[in-house]
Amino acid sequence: MSRVGKLPISLPAGVTVKVNGDNLVEVVGPLGSMAQQVDPDIQVKVEDGIINVVRPTEQKRHRAMHGLYRALIQNMVTGVSTGYEIKQELVGVGYKATAEGQILELHLGFSHPFVIQLPKEVSVEAVTERRSNPIITLKSIDKQLIGQIAAKIRSLRPPEPYKGKGVKFVGEELRRKSGKAAGS
Repeated sequence: MSRVGKLPISLPAGVTVKVNGDNLVEVVGPLGSMAQQVDPDIQVKVEDGIINVVRPTEQKRHRAMHGLYRALIQNMVTGVSTGYEIKQELVGVGYKATAEGQILELHLGFSHPFVIQLPKEVSVEAVTERRSNPIITLKSIDKQLIGQIAAKIRSLRPPEPYKGKGVKFVGEELRRKSGKAAGS
């Protein structure tokens, strides 16, 4: 049996869940609302503040979807109750980040700046303090969307292994290489 799928999801205070007849799960909380269409074979039960996801058979397809939909519903519940936050650090001389509304402008050592238009579901904040690296903070209720945007920002200038320059997540440990001077 799926170890993830059989775990019950407890609802925090202020979060409500509705399951419509066509297996559309709607989660409403203090930070917003989200909806997810669930496969017709998978059954979602809401009882006494606890959500259970049930599969009909032991087929490989049903086992795979069981854990998937349980994890997606858990991410929606966490998103509308507490939200998600990702912090990224720009490491490099002259690297800058500015945020105005839904527009993020990044100067990453190229001849041109990158201008990124963010969706309305994601809020962005760029902080630059003296003698420290600029930090970009992304906040959203949608875990998948915020992760996708963070990966896109990182792909503009991934951290390189010799000096560590690039866009990295705060707290991320990079595998560093010694370079040719230490090789002899």
